[in-house]
Amino acid sequence: MEEIGPVYARSLFEAAQDAGRLDDVRDQLGEIADAIGDNHDLQVFFFSPSLSTEEKIDGLHKAISDTDDLVENFLELLIENHRMPVLFKIRRELDALWDEENKHLPVRITSAVELDEKTVEQIGEQIGEQTGRKVELTTDVDPDVLGGLVVRVGNTVLDASVRRRLDQLRKEVARAT
Repeated sequence: MEEIGPVYARSLFEAAQDAGRLDDVRDQLGEIADAIGDNHDLQVFFFSPSLSTEEKIDGLHKAISDTDDLVENFLELLIENHRMPVLFKIRRELDALWDEENKHLPVRITSAVELDEKTVEQIGEQIGEQTGRKVELTTDVDPDVLGGLVVRVGNTVLDASVRRRLDQLRKEVARAT
C-alpha cells in the first residue's frame, strides 16, 4: 500500500491544479484527514472491511458538507477502491507536492533557551536567500541542547549544539587513550 499513496496524491494534485483549486482542495483534504485521524469511531467506520462501500459513501455524504467536488469525488474513489487507510499517506504526499509547488521549506530551530524574534527572522532570511524558497520557521526549546542550535532544513540537520560538540570531544578522548 505504500506505493499507491503517492500515485493518488499526484492525481489529486494535478486535478486540483488544473481546476485552479489546489489550495482549497489541500486544505479540505487536510481537515478531513485530521478529523478521521482524531476520531477512532470514524477510523473504524471508514477503514472497516465489514461495512459496504455504499454504507461508507452514505456516511461520507452525511459527514461532510460544503466540500469541493474534487475532494468529495476523490474520497468516494478511495472508498470504492478500498483505499481509505492510505488517506494519511496521501495527505502527506499532497502536502509535500504543495510545498514544492509553492517553494515552501520547513525549518525547525531548536535551542537551549528561547531565541528572540529578530534572531529567528535573521536565520530564516539567510536560509531563504541561500535556498531561494519561502521558509516556514518553527522553534523549539530543548535544554538538552545545552547551547548553540540544531537547525533542521527539510530533511537536513545542522547540529551546532554544545551537546554535539561535547559528544565529539568525548569520542576523541576515548580514541586517544
